[in-house]
Amino acid sequence: MTTRSRSSSSSEGELRLPRPPGVLRRYWARHPLFADILVTIVCLLVSTIPVIATPILPEGVGTNSREWRQVLPTLGVIVVLGSLALLVRRRHPMIVLASSYVVALAYMFAPAPIAGPLLLVATYSVAVHISSRAALIGVAIGMAVLASAGFVLAATGVSSTTVVWGSLVNEALNAVIGGLIGANVGSRARYVTALIDHSQRLVVERDQQAQLAASAERERIARELHDIVAHSLTVMVALAEGVAASRDADRSRPGVEAIAATGREALRDMRATLGILRQSEAAPLAPLARDTTAETVASARAAGFDTRLVVSGDPGDLDSRTQLAVSRIVQEGVTNVLRHATGATHIDVAIRHAPDGVSVTVTDDGLPTSVDAESGGFGLRGLRERVALAGGSVTAGPRQPHGWSVTARIPRQETPA
Repeated sequence: MTTRSRSSSSSEGELRLPRPPGVLRRYWARHPLFADILVTIVCLLVSTIPVIATPILPEGVGTNSREWRQVLPTLGVIVVLGSLALLVRRRHPMIVLASSYVVALAYMFAPAPIAGPLLLVATYSVAVHISSRAALIGVAIGMAVLASAGFVLAATGVSSTTVVWGSLVNEALNAVIGGLIGANVGSRARYVTALIDHSQRLVVERDQQAQLAASAERERIARELHDIVAHSLTVMVALAEGVAASRDADRSRPGVEAIAATGREALRDMRATLGILRQSEAAPLAPLARDTTAETVASARAAGFDTRLVVSGDPGDLDSRTQLAVSRIVQEGVTNVLRHATGATHIDVAIRHAPDGVSVTVTDDGLPTSVDAESGGFGLRGLRERVALAGGSVTAGPRQPHGWSVTARIPRQETPA
């Protein structure tokens, strides 16, 4: 029966967080200075006790007691300095590793094989705070230098072969154990750090995407409300002015009926828009994607304008996005004539269907007000955004000798939107 690691994935591509550290490890991580002092004291005791106890060993092992007493103070100072270097093992792990090899070399001058945990802690520190590769390179170079120095000491008779081989074996074991533990702990720490960084980036990207989505939705709502409210109110105002100017009740009746019909259409479109906004998930444009071109032209005629609609070419199966854009182009063009064209009496709406796209042109014969053709008002801005979503372009500007023209071209979509 086998068990899977907590850090493994339950399915391919699923990332699982490692288990959180225990109480002691959390306390150890929150108090690094205390941890370094404790490690230094323990290593100092474990490293100096064998050095102090060596003079009581039997004579004749490597050197006599008199020579050992002369070397003992120097070796003690080296061991103490090497142990104190552990206080900076987090900031300067390579210096601590080098000092541990100096202490290991000093051990070879002892009459018997002795060793301490300095190299183990130093190798662990390099693997955790730098990288496993740096620890491997440091151990390889350090052991090569230590072995070379030991062979020289053994060849010159300064140290016995037993002491040299014993020191090399002990230090090699310390380096291997410290490197393996450090590689495991360091890899885990770097893995957790990478997870935290990745999570932070995901949070930032999520917030940015949410802001972009909210901005796009606000633009969409603004376009829909403008197209519905502005056009309907403009037509209703024009019809109301016509009814108010007429004193014949029979002649005013069609205008009143047109006002009521326009209001009902506006309410229906408004309900459809609010229905979309109340849905929990993203809703398509299908509820509003209906062809209102004929209704727009009829409302302009009811308002007293000589409006002509010319449709040429084979429309085929227009996708909802293109159909909605065509309807809104005609609606915005006619609305601009009703609101801004002074003295306009004639409106021409031309829709040309071609195999590669649809072109819409709305022209009038009035005198336009001072409107910037590049920026325009909210209507032209929303119209450009809507046509841009369909992959098309819009141009608007004055005509010669007078009048205004709005021209848009929308390419056909390969797949229904």
